[in-house]
Amino acid sequence: MRHLVRGRKLGRTAPHRTATMKALSVALIKEHRIVTTLAKAKELRRYVEPLITKAKEGSSHKRRLVFSKLNDKEAVSLLFNEVAQKAKDRPGGYTRVLKLGPRGGDGAEMAVVELVDYNDIKPEGSSKRKRTRRAGRSSSRGSSVSSSQTER
Repeated sequence: MRHLVRGRKLGRTAPHRTATMKALSVALIKEHRIVTTLAKAKELRRYVEPLITKAKEGSSHKRRLVFSKLNDKEAVSLLFNEVAQKAKDRPGGYTRVLKLGPRGGDGAEMAVVELVDYNDIKPEGSSKRKRTRRAGRSSSRGSSVSSSQTER
């Protein structure tokens, strides 16, 4: 039983897992939206949200703590100057995970992870409309047929 066992192993060793989380966090902070597997997305949310909370305070000690988790000066400066300022009023929940469906190659569930305050662009997967066989017909065509039948 997995009582009190937290986190996902993601099929990696512990150092590989931390390197993956660092890389995904830096990419999310720089790009504001990334596409990854659902398991990595859910684990990334647990990794990056405490970093954003620390960045909201803005002290040099918190900056050093965040740098120890990210190891990227540009990402840390973006996090403290831009992302933390947008998330200042938000009490938590800085990221959003949207499911995209299975990946073509291996069927892994894919997801979009985005920062909530940067939601002006829709993800590419959700803009597609489901097409049906009756998509070409319009309601006005059906009403004109019924009106021509009533004229007889």
